[in-house]
Amino acid sequence: MSHNAEHSAQDGNKLRNLVGLALGSVGVVYGDIGTSPLYAFREALRPIGRDGITEFEIISLISMMIWSLTIIVTIKYVLFLLRADNDGEGGTLSLLALLMKTANGHTALLMLLGLIGAALFLGEVMITPALSVLSAVEGIKLVAPSMAEYIVPISVAILFFLFAIQSHGTGAVGRFFGPIMAVWFVVMAAAGIAHISDDFSILGAFNPWYAISFMIDEGFIGLLVLGSVFLTITGAEALYADLGHFGRKPIQLAWFLLVFPALTLNYLGQGALVLKHPEAVANPFYLMFPQWALLPIVILATASTIIASQAVITGAFSLTRQAIHLGYLPRMEILFTSETNTGQIFLPSVNTILLVGVIGLVLAFRSSDALATAYGISVTGTMLISSILAFEFITTRWQWSRAMAALVMAPFVTLEIIFLGSNLLKIEEGGYVPVLIATAFTVIMWTWRRGTRILFARTRHTDIPLAAFITSIERKSEHGPVAVPGTAIFLTSDPESAPAALLHNLKHNHVLHQKNVILTIQTINKPRVTSEDRYVVEQISERFSRVMLNFGYMESQNVSQALAQLRKTGLKFDIMSTSFYLGRRKLVPDAKSGMPHWQDRLFIALANSAADPSDYFRLPANRVVELGSHVII
Repeated sequence: MSHNAEHSAQDGNKLRNLVGLALGSVGVVYGDIGTSPLYAFREALRPIGRDGITEFEIISLISMMIWSLTIIVTIKYVLFLLRADNDGEGGTLSLLALLMKTANGHTALLMLLGLIGAALFLGEVMITPALSVLSAVEGIKLVAPSMAEYIVPISVAILFFLFAIQSHGTGAVGRFFGPIMAVWFVVMAAAGIAHISDDFSILGAFNPWYAISFMIDEGFIGLLVLGSVFLTITGAEALYADLGHFGRKPIQLAWFLLVFPALTLNYLGQGALVLKHPEAVANPFYLMFPQWALLPIVILATASTIIASQAVITGAFSLTRQAIHLGYLPRMEILFTSETNTGQIFLPSVNTILLVGVIGLVLAFRSSDALATAYGISVTGTMLISSILAFEFITTRWQWSRAMAALVMAPFVTLEIIFLGSNLLKIEEGGYVPVLIATAFTVIMWTWRRGTRILFARTRHTDIPLAAFITSIERKSEHGPVAVPGTAIFLTSDPESAPAALLHNLKHNHVLHQKNVILTIQTINKPRVTSEDRYVVEQISERFSRVMLNFGYMESQNVSQALAQLRKTGLKFDIMSTSFYLGRRKLVPDAKSGMPHWQDRLFIALANSAADPSDYFRLPANRVVELGSHVII
């Protein structure tokens, strides 16, 4: 094969790979934003009143939607934030992990912002499946009005099915997601094109003057409308959070070639339809289609909303794993659903919490109209926090001047503050729901972070320095503890102190192994760690060595696998004659501790719910010994 032919073959493979990833991103990344046309325009019309809506108001609404997609999604997320990555990973916690390395004096503020952003995202994850599935299934009313009373039961059944299949992993289902969503976007674009000719004056929506003058003229009503217009861009945060799954170029390619044009055309078509047929305000999306096409469209919309929900649930699993590894949540059981893609994970406890929350929301609100009012606050809050973190990122990592960074970020922050203000007006109608959910998650993460630090400080002052302990043991070697064959590995979070399990073993069993390894597992502020940086080995004495295992916050902390690699590099021990010693602490609340009594109780409950360390760190089950102690906190 000639050099040119080989080069063109490589280019062809690259292009195929890029197109494949772009198609995959259509299903996973754009599922949420792609189902917004089902309800966004309908909800934006509600505050104006459904009688006598003027041409100016309709064109202005569509203009606000198109320009929201352009400024927030296209410019802020697709063109700008996708470049603010942490070794290829995106999302609020990923950005926070990166910024914590260079935080100058305001670490606590950054951490609080990151936690609130993550908590708001988890609130959004509960509302998205409930709202999306309800809005799709409500199309049944147009096909068969007598089925209206079955909308809630059908929605609940679909959601149960969705959460039941999570344990099988998104890999197998994912291959079908992209093509289905691609068909969905093509159908939306075609419907839009078919109706733009109903009234060509809708094309005036491309002029931002309509959006601006509407906001100036309408005042308070304009703010209410803006809260619903915001539904157009829900799901934009998923773009950033899923950066690590697909990469920047495929996500950008999918947006500019398919998603953005399809959304724009569909909103224009909905606007033109309402201009010609004002009665279509009841459900402008479904009324774009002829009667014979309604049932297939309802089925396609339902499939698309299931995919949209799948995308945010996957995002919640990834975010929770990041939070665990960064020390904001206790250890939870993490199951890997793919042998090749470590990003495909399943967390049973998170899945259960989300299922209960989503079903509760459907049963409480019972319609997408009612639930739409609850939606905006969590999304706007997350976006505003990502803008603040992005400002910090471009000043510290890209070395921009603060004035330049402020100039670039000001339009986004201003728009997002206006959006947040308009959504806060809906607090009584259901907006309190995401606020309560986010508050609960923030308190949990803050309590865990604070409690673990207090616990570390409490145990630290009673600890014996490791160097002093080894010196005293070796001085007593003749009359000291009995030496037993084999290797003992002691897990500890503090490599400078003698592990509690080692001291208990000596105290109660009066034995010391021939070889003793003090093992510390550390999560660093990078998504992944190379095999060369995986471990640091230090031989302290003939019988004692210290090993530091490093993992990235996106990796599984498989200690058995890492130790197998370590044996190849020269640390000799036989796994069959090795015992792993873990210290198990029973926590006792103390009124005089650093936290209020309720927070003590919450921290202890979280600690008790944590996954068993031998399972979490993938230790050989029949080689683990646990030794307990009481700690007053």
